Amino acid sequence: MNVYDSDRMADVLAPLGYTSVDGPEDADMVILNTCHIREKAAEKVYSELGRLRQLKQARSETEPDRRGPMLAVAGCVAQAEGAEMLARAPFVDIVFGPQTYHRLPEMIAKAERTAERAAKPGGRNGSRGAGILDTEFPEEAKFDHLPNAQPKRHGASCTAFLTIQEGCDKFCTFCVVPYTRGVEFSRPGRAVLAECHQLVDGGVREVTLLGQNVNAYHGAAPGSGNWDLAELIAQLAVIEGLERIRYTTSHPRDMTDRLFDIHGTCAKLMPYLHLPVQSGSDRILAAMNRGYTAADYHAAVARLRQVRPDIALSGDFIVGFPGESEADFEATMELVDEVNYAQAYSFKYSPRPGTPAALLENQVPDDVGAARLQRLQELLNQQQQAFNQRMVGRRLPLLLDRAGRRPGQLVGRSPYMQAVHVDGGLNLLGRIVEVEITAAHANSLAGTLSPPQAAAPRRPMEPRMGRVS
Repeated sequence: MNVYDSDRMADVLAPLGYTSVDGPEDADMVILNTCHIREKAAEKVYSELGRLRQLKQARSETEPDRRGPMLAVAGCVAQAEGAEMLARAPFVDIVFGPQTYHRLPEMIAKAERTAERAAKPGGRNGSRGAGILDTEFPEEAKFDHLPNAQPKRHGASCTAFLTIQEGCDKFCTFCVVPYTRGVEFSRPGRAVLAECHQLVDGGVREVTLLGQNVNAYHGAAPGSGNWDLAELIAQLAVIEGLERIRYTTSHPRDMTDRLFDIHGTCAKLMPYLHLPVQSGSDRILAAMNRGYTAADYHAAVARLRQVRPDIALSGDFIVGFPGESEADFEATMELVDEVNYAQAYSFKYSPRPGTPAALLENQVPDDVGAARLQRLQELLNQQQQAFNQRMVGRRLPLLLDRAGRRPGQLVGRSPYMQAVHVDGGLNLLGRIVEVEITAAHANSLAGTLSPPQAAAPRRPMEPRMGRVS
């Protein structure tokens, strides 16, 4: 979702004359778009700001007639620590949350006026309190004020993210998302369809629908009523030129009968689902406020495999949650062994300030959590490698979305989200081709085009270049 948000910030800034550059050295503005999920997120932001401050000062010394880059911090760290951030890093020009980036033009205008006043004799000269702060949750949805989405610079621009839902009402005890992204909000179905049409017209063949709880989607339908995620997928599937649909991130509590069924009936919905479970222990799941049991999760997996036998699953896991016993951890290992994941993300619990779990007693020692994480990751890696190995000898449809590292090499994604390397000409980019898998590696596959496939002409995409980092 941060990638999507960053792209939309670029859309907002384009009418002001801003375009993108690869690094901050020659930028007129640098935006750090931040995430607060992982441990030490704020410390990493301040470390990067320190480096950018040196860049800003150096430019002022070498180019006195040109201001150093305007510095902005966006996203969830900005939302959580906005006022403190301006106090701790007063050289930052703008701090804004994930719900207010549609107001960037007004923030930039205010920051420029502030900088002009500070540069005058007797001005504050960048003193504390000069930065612009906007971390309110606006009553109007930001999507109502964003310009039309433009094809972006990722790969061959044949894949795109599309945010349909934001926020969370689940309040898991370890998670900061409800406090930084707000309550659940679903975009109207008409708006989602319109943005998807724009993306497809720009050459996109695959969209990934995004949301903190994407399967809780309940957007207003054209006319009256609401669409759930299953109905939205059905509506998107009829768009000519759109070949693949994915969605993430899901919550097991929001897997409905209609959503299960569409996995078995919609050919454009890819046979891969990220379905986080976090723990295999009912006691820990209750302490996390997840709202389901291990048996509930197993039932959801069984239903998915019933309607779509070739579906592959990925998941999220947290080990070392406060109070987790060895028996609780073994329950997680048993669940992983039974489900058998194609891919997974696993982490050692770290307290997030302001969350209920951070105040719980019986915090698990770091060395114990680290040892459990190592055991879990060894099992998950074995499962991923075994899944990749089972692809060898199969023919898979591959969407080629970028050039590889060596000349003549292309990279694409299988239906199961695996990166696959093949040899082929650049004129194949953006096409779905059949590939025979010849080798499996830890994190990717290799294949050959089979049979030889001629390239159809594809609308060229103009690269976007310029001066925003």
